[in-house]
Amino acid sequence: MPAICLLTALSLQPAQAQTRVTVSGTIKDLKTGEDLTGATVRILELPGVGTGANAYGFFTLTVPVGTYTVETSFVGYQTQARKVTLTSSQRLDFKLSSGGQELTEVVVTGRSSQANVSKAQAGVESLDLKQVAKVPVLFGEKDVIKTMTLLPGVKTAGEGSSGFSVRGGNVDQNLILLDEAPVYNASHLLGFFSTFNSDAIKDLTVYKGGMPAQYGGRLSSVVDIKMKDGDNQQLHGSGGLGLIASRLALEGPIVKDKGSFLVTGRRTYADLFLKASSNETTKDARLYFYDLNVKANYRLNERNRLYFSGYLGEDVMGISAFGSNYGNQTATLRLNHLFTDQLFSNTSLIYSKYDFGIRLTSSDQDINIDSKIQDWNLKQDFEYSPSASQTFRFGAQGIYRTITPGRISAAATADINSTPDKTNHSLETAAYVSHEWKATEKLDFTTGLRLSGFSLLGQGNYSTYDPAGKVLASTHYATGDFVKTYLRLEPRLAASYQLAENTALKVGYARNAQNLHLLSTSAASSPTDLYIPTSLNVKPELADQLSAGYFRQLGPNGAYSLSAEVYYKWLQNQIDYRDNTRLSPSTDVESTLLYGKGRAYGVELLLKKNTGRLTGWVGYTLSKSERQFTAINSGAWFNARQDRPHDLSVVGVYELTPKWSLSGTFVASTGNAVTYPVGKYQALGQTASLYGLRNADRLPYYQRLDLGATFEKPQQPGKRFHHSWNFSIYNVLGRQNPYTITFETVPDDATRTQALQTALFRMIPSATYNFNF
Repeated sequence: MPAICLLTALSLQPAQAQTRVTVSGTIKDLKTGEDLTGATVRILELPGVGTGANAYGFFTLTVPVGTYTVETSFVGYQTQARKVTLTSSQRLDFKLSSGGQELTEVVVTGRSSQANVSKAQAGVESLDLKQVAKVPVLFGEKDVIKTMTLLPGVKTAGEGSSGFSVRGGNVDQNLILLDEAPVYNASHLLGFFSTFNSDAIKDLTVYKGGMPAQYGGRLSSVVDIKMKDGDNQQLHGSGGLGLIASRLALEGPIVKDKGSFLVTGRRTYADLFLKASSNETTKDARLYFYDLNVKANYRLNERNRLYFSGYLGEDVMGISAFGSNYGNQTATLRLNHLFTDQLFSNTSLIYSKYDFGIRLTSSDQDINIDSKIQDWNLKQDFEYSPSASQTFRFGAQGIYRTITPGRISAAATADINSTPDKTNHSLETAAYVSHEWKATEKLDFTTGLRLSGFSLLGQGNYSTYDPAGKVLASTHYATGDFVKTYLRLEPRLAASYQLAENTALKVGYARNAQNLHLLSTSAASSPTDLYIPTSLNVKPELADQLSAGYFRQLGPNGAYSLSAEVYYKWLQNQIDYRDNTRLSPSTDVESTLLYGKGRAYGVELLLKKNTGRLTGWVGYTLSKSERQFTAINSGAWFNARQDRPHDLSVVGVYELTPKWSLSGTFVASTGNAVTYPVGKYQALGQTASLYGLRNADRLPYYQRLDLGATFEKPQQPGKRFHHSWNFSIYNVLGRQNPYTITFETVPDDATRTQALQTALFRMIPSATYNFNF
């Protein structure tokens, strides 16, 4: 009987296929030719039938033969509709003009005003770069990462840091992608700026919860950043002059309507101010960063399009005999191919590298410390849409990774010896499949399964350790040998049910595995933090997360939106240092590690005002993040370093006049968890501090108010040059928020200890002149 049913179904399939046709195409900006990622396409005669454009502006819909009105829309663009008669599959491209319901507010928004209700995925937020330009930030530099940390569930690692924690995870548990290439250190100047020049960025999407199956390799979040494609209609540029940095961008067509390019550059000039110093040491100091973004694309034909994008950035710091530099390099080569109107392919070859170096030079010293992490990644993704209610995504990838952790090379006359090369090699692979299914007009599902693999490769010596950290056995492996292989299945599930047109409930579950681990002695990311791979002793980190949320649009045309999400996350194979660990160049790092578990849970509330002269959002997070290790705090649960139970952010923009807008942000949060000394003792004639339980204390609570104003004349018709001024004051209240607290013996009384607080910024005014032509 099953065989008969199967034959019957197959025999009916051609007849059914003849009654359905596919409409597909691309959605672009009319003025620049930029792909409009996430633009909405609807068939007005078929309620509930619609889709969104993918990352390359491509959409596809399969519907019955008939005459329909195809409508496309995108935030900040005029809606466009076309009447078409579909008797066979047809290509239908759209070019939308900006205008219509222009959004001048600064708002974190979904892909459409109803996206947070209609999509199955919860815990997803997007930043529109046109809408964050007015948020006041440090030194007036637009910063997508800093703005992202104003979202509930996303917490900055500390004052002046680009490191961030998502839903109780560590800073290394976030996958940051720039045009599909991972960026390992997303900060400049020790965290005061992020690596991302906003002039080069088209959009940013952060997945805080159950990320789709095409993403993997990190436990907490994915930050997917897309660079602009470049204007394929005309040549033009833009830039800005600030107090500490300047930037310039140039974009234009390679061949009009077929290809375009984008080049952006940015550099700070703090070192130029130092040269004016009368102090000879300070005068010769080096303190600057630069970054360069490039992108080009070319349409080979109707079914093939080639992309190349790259990033190069470096920080240089030095004074006297000390010098340090670190930076990222990425390159992505992609080919988009349309096999059929329903099957879309993206093939990517990706290179990523992060390295840092420290140099100590003098008459009798010549010491270099170098470290790097380098990836070669080949990735194949497919997207298949057999009907308007279903989309399949499937693909595979392989990453060959090389890590060199802190290699020291020293001259024969130096006081320190060179260390052996401990470079290790690994192969990380994955295959995935996901299915988006609109089961009914009210019920949506996204299911997925990811199979991740990790293989540690020779050459090198690899050891196993007992619980005390002593070597049990050590084995040498030749080049290309497989030392150890791990496989993990990672199921994903998201579902939403629309209670009404403007209200939805969502639930989700996701498992993630991570095979790259960052060892740090602070909650903030640092250029000298140490990366290690999964090994014989270090197991893949695992996270299981359950989440549920309530989403609602309020007021006419979604003037307000409200979301409330809860989550609970179980963490396995977490890594931390043993108590009293002292690292040195000769330390066998794995012997100092402990392995335990963690948990994180919380509630996230977000209220946004999307329209009107006053726009913005209020976000609040109530959360807890804890860890448990047998050898720490006698096995009791303790606060993770990034645990901050209360976190509040308020962002607002007020359009005062057509030329002037005012903006402000207010943030307040519990201080990070820290470990303070609770006493003193004498040892070998020295006074030493006795520390209490791990992370049982806290820094003082954090509070900051920033204000900004933007002056911008409406652009005159026929005039290409346009400019604006942005003024801001960082930390208007002048609060001395603690960066660090150290403890020292009172100079005239060795029995007493004093706490010394270091604050970075009290009040920082800035002004930036922006222009485009």
